[in-house]
This record gives sequence, C-alpha cells and structure tokens, in this order.
Amino acid sequence: MAALLSCFKRSDDPSLPLTFPDIRIRRSGDAGGGKKAAVARALASAFNTVSDLWTSFSKTKLLADDLSPVRSGETGVGFRPISAATMAFSLDQIKQIKSKLGMTVNDVVTGTVFLGTRMYMKEMEPGSEDAETTSIVVLNTRMLRSYNSVHDMMMSKATESPWGNHFAFLHVGLPKLMVGGATGNDDNGGRQESTMARRSLEFLKATQKVIQKKRSSVAVHLNGGLIQLYRKLRGSEAASSYVYWAVKNTSMAITNMIGPTEKMTLADHHVKGLYFLLAGNPQNLTVTMVSYMGQMRVSIGTEKGFIDPNKLKSCIQRAFDLILNSTC
Repeated sequence: MAALLSCFKRSDDPSLPLTFPDIRIRRSGDAGGGKKAAVARALASAFNTVSDLWTSFSKTKLLADDLSPVRSGETGVGFRPISAATMAFSLDQIKQIKSKLGMTVNDVVTGTVFLGTRMYMKEMEPGSEDAETTSIVVLNTRMLRSYNSVHDMMMSKATESPWGNHFAFLHVGLPKLMVGGATGNDDNGGRQESTMARRSLEFLKATQKVIQKKRSSVAVHLNGGLIQLYRKLRGSEAASSYVYWAVKNTSMAITNMIGPTEKMTLADHHVKGLYFLLAGNPQNLTVTMVSYMGQMRVSIGTEKGFIDPNKLKSCIQRAFDLILNSTC
C-alpha cells in the first residue's frame, strides 16, 4: 500500500503528504470500574478468546456453513469469473447513526452489509435467511495508525514496519434476520414499515454485540501467530493451506482499509473515487470497504452467474436507508 499510495499526490498541494483519518485504538483496560470490573473483563476476554479459537478451529477443520444463495459450496470458485458492484455511503451519515446508537463506524457499516446480505438471501430463497452464515474478517496485525512511505520503509528502522503481508482473521457469524421475536405476519402500510425499521435496528444491535465480544478477545493475534508458526515449521504451502480451508468453509469475506481524507491526483488526473477487490479466494462473495474524501465506498465481488451483484447492492443500500431513517 505504501508503494501504491506513493504514486498519488495531493490535489491541493502536491508537495504535502497525504493525510488519513485519525484512528483511536480502543483498549479494554481503559474502561475503569475498579478491580471487580477489571477481573470481570479479564474473565470475559479469556472466555471469548477460547470461544473464538474454537470457532476458527471448527470452521477450518470440522464444520462448514450451510449452502445458501451466497454460498454454493463448490470447489474451484476462486478460478471463476467475478462481477463487481460498488456503492458509496456518506461518512457523516454513518457517524450520525454511530452517535445515535452508541456504536463505532465499523459496527454500523458491518451491520449494514450483514443486514443487506440477509435481505438478499431472503429474497432469493425464502427461508435461507436463517442459514448458518459466517463471514471471515481479515485484519491487519501491524497495529499501525497509518501507512508508511516507501522511503521510511527503506530506512534502517524498517523492523518497525515489516515488509510483506501481516494479517489474521476472525470468524464472525451473521445474526439471524428475524431477531427480537419479530414475525413476518404484518399488515401492509405503516405497520409493516415500522416493523422493518425495528428489525433493522435490532439486527444492527445484534451485530454490534457479536463484534464487541470479538473486540475483547485476543484470538486475532493468536491466529496471526499460528499462521506464522505454520509457515516457519511446515513451510509456506502448509500456512497457505490452513488459510485456504479457514476461508473455504465460510460464506463471505469482509475487510476494510483507510484512505486519504483529501482529493488525490494520479499523473495529474484527479481521482474521483477508488475501491479494491480480492480475487482468487474460494468464496462466492467478498466485500471490501475503503474511505476517501468523506465517503465510505463498499465494493462487492461475486461469482458471475451465481450471485446477482446489482440485487445484492440494492439490498445493502436499502438496509442502510432503513437504518438511517430509523435513527436520524
């Protein structure tokens, strides 16, 4: 990413470096509450870590997600053509929702994507919205707040910014679409709209609850260490095989990156927007996100002919509109 971003210049002043949003890393120990609260958090973290490690192991070695409109379960998916669709959401609107509901930006965006995915599953195959569906969330384990320039990477202190991929992953289950005991027997009109709005908020809160448990876990660092251990003891092919099966048994992948806050140019051409996609992973659906100039661009890569990217895009957009109208 440092090499790629070094090709871009600031539109307003090319002599200045690109700037990125301020990232505040939350630490569970900052919550306060005394010794009892600290002990409770430590126990919860230990329990969630064990739970996450078991989930990762079982999804890698034992269990696979149910077949659904977003997972075919076939082999060779990574070698098939993909279709792409993108959509942009206002970061100001996302932050409005975040403030109203006491969440983070990632909670809102991830919950929106999950809700839209469940809505798509329901429309394509009624009843499949309750299928066991897991997303593998890919995370950068460098714990850096920004990207380093190529010049900095070449300096003698390069050990502070290691080269190559340093990542880990977590398995995050999608909540069921029918949460909070809501039923599908609604009258048309305002009552139905009100019920849909209530369900969207319940779903978002359920997603936040799942993510909060993941945040208090250290499984992501243990997973990253396990990948490195596989590589050192058994070679790169063994590490690659471990990651392959961890991904193959899930339904979708989701990952995000931070982008510049100001407008960029590439060879004196203004960059209106940018997005990235993953290719070759053994899944039918991949969702990526990148921020740029006050917008969050969500991109979906789908197996061509199996998932309708435009319909899925409209479901995610509708999910966001429901959440936004319900809160703001």
